[in-house]
Amino acid sequence: MASSTPPTEPPEPTMTPSFQPLELSFALPRSAETQIHLHVSNLSRRTLLLFLTTTPVGGRSSTSAAPLGSFVYALPDRRNPKEVLATSLYAHESTLDLTTRLARLLVRKFDVPVYVGNSISFATAGLGGTVEEELGGVKRCVEVVVEAVQRARDAAAAAAGGS
Repeated sequence: MASSTPPTEPPEPTMTPSFQPLELSFALPRSAETQIHLHVSNLSRRTLLLFLTTTPVGGRSSTSAAPLGSFVYALPDRRNPKEVLATSLYAHESTLDLTTRLARLLVRKFDVPVYVGNSISFATAGLGGTVEEELGGVKRCVEVVVEAVQRARDAAAAAAGGS
């Protein structure tokens, strides 16, 4: 008589970071008085989580709290690799376009789903938030995130290979 063993279920996926979350800040392009702060987590090499905000340099704070901003989820379209699917999970009209643009760019760079939370304001930029200032800010954010994530992934791979 053959004994049958019950089928085993695959283990639950875990959402442990593949590297420690990174917290960075850098000057807003064309506006030395404002810092962009970002917090990026790479969850199991399958998902990227990014939060962005701005503060004035020197610890000066405005009289009102910064709005929550927008929160967008984006992922690669597996049927059409040139496309990116994105949806807003929370929308604040003044930051939604920038948040969606950042999410789409990061999906194209890393080919993984990303969550982007953004409350960056370009109102304090040198010219008050022109298109050029916003595009410069987006470009700089993507450069910093790509460099930081790649450096962290390389360090994690080196540590895993050296063990």
